[in-house]
This record gives sequence, C-alpha cells and structure tokens, in this order.
Amino acid sequence: MDLALERVGKRIVLGLPLGLGKANHIANAFYARAKADPEIELTIFTALTLERPAAPNALAARLLDPISERLYDGYPDLEYARDRRRNALPANVRVKEFFLPPGGLLSNASAQRDYVSANYTHAGRAILEAGVNVVAQMVAPGRDGRLSLSCNPDLSLDMIPALLERRKAGAPAIILGELNAALPFMGQGADIPEDWFDALYDAGKYTLFSIPREAVSTAAWAIGLHASTLVRDGGTLQTGIGALSDAVAAALKLRHENNGAWRDAVGVIGADMQLAERWGGVERFTQGLYGCSEMLTLGLLDLFQNGILKRRVSDDVDRQRALLADPDSLREDEGIALHGGFFAGPGELYDRLRQLSAPERARIDMTSVARVNDLYGHEELARLQRQHARFINTAMMVNGRGAAISDTLADGRVVSGVGGQYNFSAMAHELEGARSVILVRATRQTGGETRSNIVWTGGEVTVPRHLRDIVVTEYGVADLRGATDRDVAIALAKIADSRFQDTFLNEAKAAGKLEAGYTLPETARQNTPERVQEGLEAAINGGVLVKFPFGSDLTATEQALREALEWLGQRNSGWKSRAGLIASALLRAPAAHRFAAELERMKLTQPAGVKERLEQRLLCLALSRTGTRG
Repeated sequence: MDLALERVGKRIVLGLPLGLGKANHIANAFYARAKADPEIELTIFTALTLERPAAPNALAARLLDPISERLYDGYPDLEYARDRRRNALPANVRVKEFFLPPGGLLSNASAQRDYVSANYTHAGRAILEAGVNVVAQMVAPGRDGRLSLSCNPDLSLDMIPALLERRKAGAPAIILGELNAALPFMGQGADIPEDWFDALYDAGKYTLFSIPREAVSTAAWAIGLHASTLVRDGGTLQTGIGALSDAVAAALKLRHENNGAWRDAVGVIGADMQLAERWGGVERFTQGLYGCSEMLTLGLLDLFQNGILKRRVSDDVDRQRALLADPDSLREDEGIALHGGFFAGPGELYDRLRQLSAPERARIDMTSVARVNDLYGHEELARLQRQHARFINTAMMVNGRGAAISDTLADGRVVSGVGGQYNFSAMAHELEGARSVILVRATRQTGGETRSNIVWTGGEVTVPRHLRDIVVTEYGVADLRGATDRDVAIALAKIADSRFQDTFLNEAKAAGKLEAGYTLPETARQNTPERVQEGLEAAINGGVLVKFPFGSDLTATEQALREALEWLGQRNSGWKSRAGLIASALLRAPAAHRFAAELERMKLTQPAGVKERLEQRLLCLALSRTGTRG
C-alpha cells in the first residue's frame, strides 16, 4: 500500500478483474486507507463484484445463513461492496463497474449511477482511458518464476502490458499480485512471468467464491433441448452462465451419451427437425466440438471431460488449414479444445480444474477476452477455427422486432451488463455458417403475476434488431435471420406463451407490422406450461432430466426449501399479493408433518409465537406448490 502511494500519489484508479480474480486483501487495504484519509481519491474500476447471498427476510435467513457459513468460510469479503450495499461509500471513493451482479443492485443508487455500459472487449480500453494506475489481481503460484492469471487473463493479458508501456513513457503505475494457493494453475496464455508484478502478497490459501447453481426447471430443460438440436458436430460452441446454459450443456451431453432418450425428449416437445437438419444435428458427436467461450463454466468443462468438446484447433494459421484438410493429422500432443476468457462458478468447478491431468490442462487455453469474443487482430485464424459456430446466450426479453433485452429495464435501471453478448451476436453474422442463439424463458413471475417475455416493446436493447438471428423459448425455435418484420412478429408469436399471444399479435397489428385479419395457426395455440410438463414428465420421472445435471452444493432438503422460498418471493410483492399469500397459508397450507425434514432444517418444527407459526404455514404452502417441477 505504501509502495503504491509512493509511486502513484493519492489519486488512485484501482483496476480489479471481473468476478473471481479480485485481489480481495489488497483491495480491502486500499479501501481502508481511503476511508481513513479523505485526501485519497480512490476509484475502483471492475465488474461483477461477488458478494455472499443476503437473505431478504428472517425466513430466508434460516435457510441461507448455514449454507453461507458452509460455502464461504474463510472467504475475505470485499469491504467496498459491503459499504456500497448500504449506500455508505465515503465521498472520496467511487466504484465503477461494467457488469453488475445480475439483479442484485437494481435499487442501489451508487451502483446505478456508476455503471459503465461497455462491451466486454472494450472494457479494458475504458479502464485504461479512465487513468488506471494500480492493477491488483489474484494469481495462482507456480514454479521457476512463473505465475498464472488463472481465472482472469481476460483483460489483464492486454492491460498489464499496456500499463508497463505507459510506465516506460513516464506515467506512474504499479501492478500488484495476490497469491492464493487455492486458485487452479492454468497454463497456455494465462502462464506469465513473476516480473510482470511490482509486488506480490502471499495470502496463503483461502476460499474461492462459490456461485450457487440454479435448478434447471422443466421449462429450462425444454429450452436446452430445443437449442441442442441447433449444434452441429464438428462445430464451435459458446455458452453463458445460469440455468439455461446448464440446460444446453446437459442436453448436448444427453444427445451424445443417451441419444435415444434425447431423441424422445426433443420429439415430445415438438423440436423443429427441418431446422435441426439444416443448421444442427441429431446424432452423437463423433468429430466433437471446439469450445470458444468468454466464460469457462462447469457445463463446458463437463462436456470437455466427457469427450464432447474434443475438436482441437491450432493457433498457427497454416497448421489450422492443414487440420481442416486432414483432421486425422492431429498429433496427440497438439491443439486446444477450449479457449476461455475467465471462469467463476461453484466449488466443484474449481475442484475439477485443480484435478485436471497434464494433457487435459494443456488443451485448455485461458486467454484474452479480445481473442475469444471478437475477430479483430486474428481474423484469419479465428475464421479457420470457428467452424459452424453457435453462440448461445440468454436474454430477459425479446421484443417484437427480434431485438434482445438482456441487461437493462425500461426505466433505465441496470440488471447486469452487456458483457460479450453483443460481440457474439455480431460475430455470428460475420462468420460463415455461424448462428447466434438467444435463449429466453417465455414468461416470468413479477409480483405474483405471470408476464410474457416476448413483448412488443420493453427495456433497453442489448442486441439490436438488425442482428436478430435465432430465438429459443420452451415452446420452440424462431429463425429470424433475413426475415421481414411481419414474419418476425409471427415467428415470435408462435413461441410465446399462449396466454399472451393475442395481446402480442394485436400490438403488432396496431403497429402496422401485421395485417388485421391474420390469425395464428391452431398448432401454435397450445403453448402452455402444462403441455411442456406433460411431455417431459416421463423423462423427469425416469431420472433422465434432473434439476441439477451438474450436481449441487445444496442437500436435497435445501434444494426443496430454496425452490419454496423462491416461490414465496415471487408472490410477496405488494400488499394485495402479500395478503392473498397469508390468507392461502392460513386456510390452505397442508399439515406440517408432511414436511418434517424441511421444517427441521429451518428450525420450525415447533414454532414459538405467532410469527413463527405463520412462517411455518407459509413454508408448508410453498413446499406443497413446488413439490413438482414447473
């Protein structure tokens, strides 16, 4: 800390990596010094600040607090995040982020004011132009003077050399590393010399932040199954994070390992086999896929370790051309099967990465996000490597012109950030044979009401209409590329929930995009959760489609409780819905003995007082409503 102040003075622009790779101890030291000295002007420029999940109420705390203690014991919380959460940052400290924890800071004034909208590939430039003069990153210790940027080479591989060049020209800058022996050592591009850093702080070995896995609902499984028909053997795969991306990875694994069960599942949900034949496939993966994804997820790693992400590419243009001409010429010791920019996820992801064999580790290249998310600077090589690319990402909503709304609400509040979604959508239009696939749940629960995510108008657009491509809901696939506005409206109506199709069509007609007499075919009028549930029931009951295809950090009882509390949370907004919820709990909640294990885990077997008795009734009601998948 003293060295940094000596080098750069009291105006500090501290760059911290996105997500996992923040040097928490060093960041806390800078923040503590700034709080104690108002003459220090501290700007923290980062993205995706990770915080322990906070219970929204006392009932949720009964579940969450023990889980938090189990998962985050030994994790050093970021003090600036804690103060920002309370809107208590000192006047001399600002925190600028280009990606926020999804939905976590919607009502936080400081975070909303200091959000920076930037494509992931442009974020490093934004940080450099903001005058960053201190970089602090968690790194994995190695041997013989080597370190690994591990989880976050994404921006650092470009920013640190740029800062070193600035320093040669006389600009003050300091680069700090925080050693954490728990961090997996990743080689290839992430393997760097120690002398990139001016100072290293050895933090020993401390807990890596674990991002809890979401349950894959029946609707999510249907979306993943539809999307899995669009992936071509011998192609390229990119996915994001969350339950929908888990569903895609799990569906691809099912397609490869149990092709008969996969065919049955895509058949009952009415997957478009003509589209699959043209753009994807229905067979097992013999050539395999090449992974090129800004985020290395547990789902992608699982596909890699199970022989699905196995198409290896060369980073030499001539050699890559030769491999395309003769794939059998690939040597056992060459090639990369997965390029990634960063990783963050559940504890199992970190465990698996630490346990990789030497040959497996050599086939994963954690590298610059500019290398993964774009074509510029390496276009010839990227075009040769990214054969039949499928860039699969998630949106909150899709509007009637096919534009994706993924990060910002209509009132301007930021839910998350652009990340790489725009880059991948644009790249899909630039690469021969590539497609952008936007996944969106057909509906959402807001304040106890079901609302459509296929909307005529909505929030800020993340991917504009001129980059519209493929949209997938649980009800099917809409191929929008090259379509007229009329045909786009019809295609989206066909994959919307049937409860909202007429409203959507009427708005399209009012806007002049659809003739007044148009009616939707009856075959598209059966889009209901019940139909999807019924179609996939056999696969669910048979254990083919499970809620946590890549495991869970929670016990089965905790999983059931989590779903129940989420159900309550969706119906506890506004006094009317709250009153209705309480009335239902008092009048219709089933007997407590049906949920003995869950109530014991929540310490509500013998409630004390009116408040706990009501909590017990609410919990029993929610457990009864979430006892089956939906």
